[in-house]
Amino acid sequence: MKINWGTGIALFYITFVVVLVAVVIQSTTYDNSLVSDDYYADDLNYQQQYDKLANSRDLPEDLSVRLQIAQEWVELVFPSGLDRAAGEIFFFCPSDSKSDFTVAVQPGDDNRQTVPVTGLKPGLWRVKVDWQAGGKSYYKEVVITI
Repeated sequence: MKINWGTGIALFYITFVVVLVAVVIQSTTYDNSLVSDDYYADDLNYQQQYDKLANSRDLPEDLSVRLQIAQEWVELVFPSGLDRAAGEIFFFCPSDSKSDFTVAVQPGDDNRQTVPVTGLKPGLWRVKVDWQAGGKSYYKEVVITI
């Protein structure tokens, strides 16, 4: 079968339209949600975040965040020598914002706090600890893999 130039052009345009429609349909099913709903406000408040990071670097003993896989919890060890810590621990899952959750900072007398991670979606998690002690604010972010 011989195809003349008119039929070739028509087949080209038909194929182009079909591919274009397929790409448009696929793009409407893609979840393009932002990492943060308030990204503009977060950007304006970054100086406060930077000050918290600087305070954290100045601590003689750093906040320790460790994943204990066998016990299925995350252990946070706050620096000793500071007043009682308060704040929040935010567990952020980059692949699924519906899995994110927040826990209040409530260390025991030994400056340790454990957070159970049973039932969490396997994968990469960011543990963001925003806490205050001794009249200053601190921040630490650690990546864990469950």
